[in-house]
Amino acid sequence: MDSEDNDRYRAPALDKGLDIIELLSGIEGGLTQAEIAKRLGKNANEFYRMLDRLVRRGYVTRLDGDRYSLSLKLFGLAQLIAPVRRLASYATPLMRALADATRQANQLVVFDRGAAVVIAQQEAPGYWGISIRVGSHISLYNTGSGHILLAFHSPDERAMMMQEYEGSAEAAPELKPEFFTRLDQIRERGYEMMPSSQTAGVVNLSAPILGPDGRAIAALTVPYITLINTPDAPDMSETIQLLLATSHKLAHQVGLDITPIA
Repeated sequence: MDSEDNDRYRAPALDKGLDIIELLSGIEGGLTQAEIAKRLGKNANEFYRMLDRLVRRGYVTRLDGDRYSLSLKLFGLAQLIAPVRRLASYATPLMRALADATRQANQLVVFDRGAAVVIAQQEAPGYWGISIRVGSHISLYNTGSGHILLAFHSPDERAMMMQEYEGSAEAAPELKPEFFTRLDQIRERGYEMMPSSQTAGVVNLSAPILGPDGRAIAALTVPYITLINTPDAPDMSETIQLLLATSHKLAHQVGLDITPIA
């Protein structure tokens, strides 16, 4: 098909919206309407309605009143297609093997359209274990999975994730600098280990499933409980190693790299 045939099926409004999205995808800190127009070689008035629609649909967010930046909505939508669909399909046998090896339950969580959502769950093989329903929304701030999803993104991406999460889920808690220091420490050591804020006696052990750019596609979490009558069950340190091995194996099987971001 030649260029004339291609031009015959052009959709100028759609092209304009895609031009904006593609431009903002490579810009940190956002751009003003005038800056967007200048970079695209257009009149600023041409982009007013398009920017308004992109903001209202959640694809673009406004920063400091007059600057526009790409939101994480496209990232959330992308998680519904190949990577996460493959992740969920590959996860079941690996999560079952992890549960058998650790004698603990485990769950897989993704950040999707402003929410941290459980997309897969594996029960413990014995009588005792902590389970959570598939489809449940969990906290981004006080769970191991939430910490992993935040830790393995850049500070700017974290801010956008929290903005989207607070807009759809709950009011923002007062986050102290120590919270963000903890996220950096999690990324450095490669996993989270924290007492559950929801259930006494449970320690959340969480590891990332990393994408090609080192960002967390998902979090794999073992809600660890001490099994008194099961002396041969792995201890917490051994469980962490089994968890990390499973998260790495799952990333490789889905075709994802596991190189952490700097």
